[in-house]
Amino acid sequence: MSNSDNLVTLSGVPGSPYTRKMVALLRYRRIPYKLILGSRELEGLPKAKVGLLPTFYFPDADGQLQAVTDSTPIIRRLEGMFPERPVRPSNPALAFLDALLEDYGDEWLTKAMFHYRWHYADDIARASAILPSWTRGRVPDDVLKASGTMIAERQIPRLRYVGSNETTWAVIEASYMRFLDAMEAHLRDHAFLLGARPGAGDFGVYGQLTQLALFDPTPMAITAVRARRVFAWTGAVEDLTGLEPTEADWFGPTKLPETLKALLGEVGRVYAPLLTANARAVQSGAEEVRTEIDGQAWVQQPFTYQAKCLMWLREEYGALDASSRAQVDAALAGTGCEVLVA
Repeated sequence: MSNSDNLVTLSGVPGSPYTRKMVALLRYRRIPYKLILGSRELEGLPKAKVGLLPTFYFPDADGQLQAVTDSTPIIRRLEGMFPERPVRPSNPALAFLDALLEDYGDEWLTKAMFHYRWHYADDIARASAILPSWTRGRVPDDVLKASGTMIAERQIPRLRYVGSNETTWAVIEASYMRFLDAMEAHLRDHAFLLGARPGAGDFGVYGQLTQLALFDPTPMAITAVRARRVFAWTGAVEDLTGLEPTEADWFGPTKLPETLKALLGEVGRVYAPLLTANARAVQSGAEEVRTEIDGQAWVQQPFTYQAKCLMWLREEYGALDASSRAQVDAALAGTGCEVLVA
């Protein structure tokens, strides 16, 4: 068996926030890995049911490789495979809050990422020029340009899937500004969302910020001016191999700072009402999600996966013992997130 057989193998690209999320997590956890850029060297590897990035390749019980794409269950799988330097807090109440913050990063902040990238001309131009260059750089200029045009033509219509449209884009942008302000305030005194060590929620937020803060020109300029700590934090989280975490680095579940409560307040202000409205639409078979977020109309297509996200959060909350549930209830009180566990 070669050394490469012992590496956790994944495929992805730098322009994918979820690829960046998982690569940074693997680095922090000091898990040996092999990243395959793009799809050119994937011969012999299985295809995922849904072609999402990153794709991980894990052996099943018979040793046959299986392609897996959902970052949250992959993180939990890695926790079982590699017990050192976990990102899931051992305290059940904190673990629930971590799951909620990861979900917010993965499923709400990605709306801002996708919106800025494919709404503004400068951002479309940069994405169209650079995204194909990461995987197809060794082709003639005209072929590379055509590839960028094809990506833009495919992605811009998909704005409707993430909820960015003429009705909602102002809500998305205002929410991103408030998130930056809240995260900047939190980073004045704390290194990570739940203390002095990163949780899965940090990597969920970080993944989206690799694009919002460090690549796409419009949100990058906003972030650098409005939230310099957030801008710097995003660069730092890329490689946390030198951090030596201890159990004492987590916040106490009954001693959460007000800056974290403010961040949870933003989750409750925008993401909680979307999750609950989307779940109702999916359950009823409605063709549109129509609700109000932050006092403004919100309309988008129903998203079955986000209905599952709400279900999983509620299942995790339901599995808590009475003491941990009380701690979560206290943390969420007044944030607007209470509807997620009602």
